[in-house]
Amino acid sequence: MNLDAIYVIWLRELKRYTRARSNIVGSLAQNFFWLAIFGFGLGASVVIPGLDNYIIFLAPGIVGMTLLFSSIFSGIGVVWDKQFGFLKEILVAPVPRSSIMLGKTLGGATTATFQSFIMLLLAGLVGVPIFANPVGIGIAVVIMFITACGFVALGVAIASTMKDPHGFQLIMNFIVMPLFLLSGAFFPVTNLPSWLQILVLFDPLTYCVDGLRATVIGVSAFPLSTTITVLFGFMIATVLFGSFLFRKTQI
Repeated sequence: MNLDAIYVIWLRELKRYTRARSNIVGSLAQNFFWLAIFGFGLGASVVIPGLDNYIIFLAPGIVGMTLLFSSIFSGIGVVWDKQFGFLKEILVAPVPRSSIMLGKTLGGATTATFQSFIMLLLAGLVGVPIFANPVGIGIAVVIMFITACGFVALGVAIASTMKDPHGFQLIMNFIVMPLFLLSGAFFPVTNLPSWLQILVLFDPLTYCVDGLRATVIGVSAFPLSTTITVLFGFMIATVLFGSFLFRKTQI
C-alpha cells in the first residue's frame, strides 16, 4: 500500500470534480427539482405515519439517489483515462495497482459525499428539518461516505473491464435503476409485498436511505447498527472485488 499514490489519485479526483462546475450545478438542480416536484406533487395524497408531510420522508431518498448516481458513475473516469492514455501512464508507475484503485475510490467517495451533503442542505429549503438533530447529521455523513465508497468501488470494478464509455453507461443504467427503485426512496419498504421485500433486503441503497431517515428525521425500518454493519460489509466486499479486477486491467 502506497499512501503517497493514494493521496495523489485522491487529489486528482477532487480537482477533476471542482473543475466541472456546470455538471455539479446541473446535477444538484435536477435532483432538487425531483425533490420539489415529487414532494409537493404527491404530498397531498401520500400520508406517512409520524411525519407532517411526504416531502420530509422523500428528502433522504433523493439524497440517496444523488449519492448513488454520483458514486457509481464516477467509475467512467477509469474508462476515459483508458481512452486518453492516462491510465497506462499511472499503471506503469512502481506503485501497487490496489493503491491506485483505492485512491480513485476515496476520491470519488469524497466528491459524492460532498454533493449529497449539499443536496441534504438544499432539502432544508423545502421544509425538511435537517438541523433538528445535529449529531444525526454527523452520523448521516458517515453513512453517506461508507455507501459512496462501496458504489464507487463497484463502478471502478466494472469500468476496469471495459473500454467503451457508452457501453459503461448502458450497463450502469441497468444496475442503477433497480437499485434506486427498490431502495424505498419513494415509499416505505414495509408497505411492499413480502416477496418484493426480499429483493429490497439485498439492495445496499435500501440501508443507506433508511439510515439517512433514521439520523435526519427519526424514522427507520431497520436498527441503525444493522444499517451501518451491512453498509460496511458492502464497502469491504466491493473494494476487494474492485481491487481484484483493477489489478487485471489490460491497457
